Amino acid sequence: MIRARLLAAAALMALVSACAPSLGPPPPGYVPPAPPGEAAFHASEFAWSEAPGANSIVGRLTYARGDAHYTCQGASVILTPETPWSQRRMEVLYLSSERAALPADEVRARTADAPPGDSTPFIKRAVCDATDRFSFAHLPNGAWYVITIAKPTHGQGGSMALMKRVVTRGGKATNLTL
Repeated sequence: MIRARLLAAAALMALVSACAPSLGPPPPGYVPPAPPGEAAFHASEFAWSEAPGANSIVGRLTYARGDAHYTCQGASVILTPETPWSQRRMEVLYLSSERAALPADEVRARTADAPPGDSTPFIKRAVCDATDRFSFAHLPNGAWYVITIAKPTHGQGGSMALMKRVVTRGGKATNLTL
């Protein structure tokens, strides 16, 4: 009797697993989560980001901390392609691979702990204008990290390092607010 119940349970499990939905292929630019620990730098993982594309990112900074408002006017805004290495680097530097707003000095202090490598040839740059806006054009489908340093508008408080992950696809403009 116990054996019959075990066989019935096993058959039911096999039947249920056979009906599991298939989710299809991952979306363009999907990078599986990096395993904990060190992620090695491989220039080949950045190759996708150099292809021309029809996507763009249109961004603006509206960051405030309490009563203090921040600006990125004249500052560089960098766009880093997402790879297992860059994802791990964001986790170390910004304590997240999705979004962060941290004192810039804290982020800089963690640089020595981040995975080594030089992604400079693959980084795209823009300058934040007088209205705290920036943009990137001709991007391929994929996931990116947008990063800038924001300073308080009235000189109260320190600079903040802002990072946010964004995905481009479908030949569209992606609006981004930091």
